[in-house]
Amino acid sequence: MYRMKTKNTYFTPFLLLLVCGIFITACKNRSGVSPKTGVAYNDPYNGGLQINRKVKEGPGPGLIVIEGGTFVMGGSLNEDLTYAHDNLKRRVTVASFYMDETEVSNADWLEYLHWLNQNFPEDKELYYNALPDTLVWRQQLSYNEPYVDLYLRHPAYQDYPVVGVTWEQANDYCIWRTDRVNEHILREKGALVDYRELAESQSSPEDPFNTDIYLNGQYRGEGIDGERMPKDNRPGAEDGARRPVRMEDGVLKQPYRLPTEAEWEYAALGLVGNTEYGNIESSKVYPWNGLGVRSGKRRTQGLMMANFKPTSGDNMGVAGYLNDGGDITVSVTSYLPNDYGLYNMAGNVNEWVRDVYRQLSYEDFEDFNPFRGNVYMDKQYEDAEGTLAKDKYGRPIRVPAKAPRKQTWEELQASVSDSANVTFDNDVRGYADETNDELYGVTTLVNDKSRVYKGGSWNDRAYWLNPATRRFMQQDESNAMIGFRCAMTLVGSPEVNTKTKPSFPANRKRGQANKKVLGIF
Repeated sequence: MYRMKTKNTYFTPFLLLLVCGIFITACKNRSGVSPKTGVAYNDPYNGGLQINRKVKEGPGPGLIVIEGGTFVMGGSLNEDLTYAHDNLKRRVTVASFYMDETEVSNADWLEYLHWLNQNFPEDKELYYNALPDTLVWRQQLSYNEPYVDLYLRHPAYQDYPVVGVTWEQANDYCIWRTDRVNEHILREKGALVDYRELAESQSSPEDPFNTDIYLNGQYRGEGIDGERMPKDNRPGAEDGARRPVRMEDGVLKQPYRLPTEAEWEYAALGLVGNTEYGNIESSKVYPWNGLGVRSGKRRTQGLMMANFKPTSGDNMGVAGYLNDGGDITVSVTSYLPNDYGLYNMAGNVNEWVRDVYRQLSYEDFEDFNPFRGNVYMDKQYEDAEGTLAKDKYGRPIRVPAKAPRKQTWEELQASVSDSANVTFDNDVRGYADETNDELYGVTTLVNDKSRVYKGGSWNDRAYWLNPATRRFMQQDESNAMIGFRCAMTLVGSPEVNTKTKPSFPANRKRGQANKKVLGIF
């Protein structure tokens, strides 16, 4: 018989074909077979475990990916003009995340208000509580009264940033946006009935869509389930049975939220444009390069790079050649974006971030994803079967966390009925601080409801355009100089700009090590 000689051994053609066939099959099916047990995924006859390895993660609507990394928080502030000493330099690492390309606009907020009015027409309190405080435009010695009635609703201002919103209202908007984006994804995919069928249905769902309630299997039935739901591969399921989308399918988006202070400062600086071979070649004072606030490029030389107040009494410049083109706010896509593609990270409006304000935040901090403001909340269960309790708007009720770690089964069952047995302090936003509420308003304006805002506004001097500057206001207060933008956690690999650096070859396929042993390489 003819034999083919290879290095250190002999293979018959039949054996070679057999070995190659085994490994080709293994490589072809490697995503559909458990590498640890050899059991096939997505097989209704062996348990029906469904593992999706073809998910391509991407940002939600309106978001831009921000590749994280290390930077010196507070490092761009060269001179502390206020002598606050509240953002001293410290090196931290920010994980990759997503951030809104622009500030949330009046049109975005009107969409929110319209949805509330459409879905809860009888609940005037809900709608009223979501309204921005347009009275923030009133000043005792200024004729700003027209903005009270016109700024939010007039079409001329629809692309201007929404103002007069509290930190609390901004968070409510993030929650609402999460549910609307995920609902839209499911309706587009056919996992839920489409909008037309929903509008014409005689059996409309009692509550609006909520992501957590849906993932817990409590948003199902006639008038809800779409025709293109995923196949149900569980043993015993009927032929053609369908199931709701799960988190494991990789279809739904992570929650929208306010960015942390570290995320906001990191994204505003946009040092990615000044980095080469792992080195930051030059720092920044503002979200753009250079020490000034005017453009140095030939075609745009002398133009303002942001909307702010250059000097006292100068909000817009001289007629015929306005310096920044805005008397109050301007469109959320005005001026040039920074190197991450984010607009107005300096000027226009200040922006809320998640953190509780502390002057000495730099003394007590984690160097990875630093954040000050944790209040640990859990979803409340109605019973021991895992049914989530809902409020009157169909959202899960959240209660203070009862334990710092996973409870035992017995503790969990007991906690469902015994809510008074709580020993864990879920509120750690003032970590290591000895706060005294009696001093608030007397010797300090800082308490656990003081929230950070950053970025400078149309009515601020250039100093506040520096991303390291920070101020605070109570979370239930608002003014005409503060707006916000949303962020979202990025899941999976943090690397985004893989083409800017050398890399190792692609991950070796399973089985290649065995091929080498057999002498196939």
